[in-house]
Amino acid sequence: MSTENPTSRRVALVTSSQLPELDGDDRPLVPALAERGVAAEPVVWDDPDVDWDAYDLVVVRSTWDYSARRDEFVAWAERVPRLANPAAVLRWNTDKRYLRALEEAGVPVIPTIWLDPDRHLSKRAVHTRMPAFGDFVVKPVVSAGAKDTGRYQPISAESRALAIQHAMSLLDSGRWVMIQSYVESVDTEGETCLTFVDGELRHATHKKALLSGPAEESSTYREEEISPVEATAAQVDVAQRALQVAAEVLGLTEPLLYARVDLVEGEDGVPTVIELELTEPSLFLQHAGEVRTLDAVADAIAKRV
Repeated sequence: MSTENPTSRRVALVTSSQLPELDGDDRPLVPALAERGVAAEPVVWDDPDVDWDAYDLVVVRSTWDYSARRDEFVAWAERVPRLANPAAVLRWNTDKRYLRALEEAGVPVIPTIWLDPDRHLSKRAVHTRMPAFGDFVVKPVVSAGAKDTGRYQPISAESRALAIQHAMSLLDSGRWVMIQSYVESVDTEGETCLTFVDGELRHATHKKALLSGPAEESSTYREEEISPVEATAAQVDVAQRALQVAAEVLGLTEPLLYARVDLVEGEDGVPTVIELELTEPSLFLQHAGEVRTLDAVADAIAKRV
């Protein structure tokens, strides 16, 4: 019979200095894991005094300040032992150019124009790459929430000038830029977010649109209006295909601890991936309705330590 203390297993739930006690959605994980004989505690990812070797598992949660220091964040992830999800996943997923891999594999994504800062594009060159019709969005490939993201109107000279200014500012700072047509269904239908735990769909939520105009200075993240919703078979299919592509690209042989796939209604009503969240997604545990996603996450973590 083992004499190991069942509460000796330790898990770090990684957060940011802005949320040192975790986001409210994640706090119930601490008592849930305690019930499973796992001592979990919030730990700030860039705290230099943390001994990461002291933990049996490190689970990234509310590190929502990483986007301004993405390289530092990825380097941290590569130093940390026993990280879930793995560092290679975080490196790939924290740069939205991963959408290219999904598109190449036939997963529906929003058509995107990519601007490379190393090409030193002129204002005229940026102007010619922007859509001539329909609202569009300008944002960097590394961002969190709606930060540094703006919605613009091509028929307005003032709005188009602001879009060019926005793109040039990002390019001048050495950041890749994405230009995407604004999906009108975001205004009417919003986004549907599918939460997966250990590779299995647990629940879906509806998220209200955030963008209304040009990019402005904002906090690390913005409040969102979330409500439970039932995912359609078509939405589940697209989400599972996106996760399968990620697994193939990254050479994963085991399901990820957590994943969230955010979908919008694309052309002809086709579910379309707007974001694949494998790094630090809110899992909307408090919006799971009668589904016990919290228990599933706690079970999945306990299984890994």
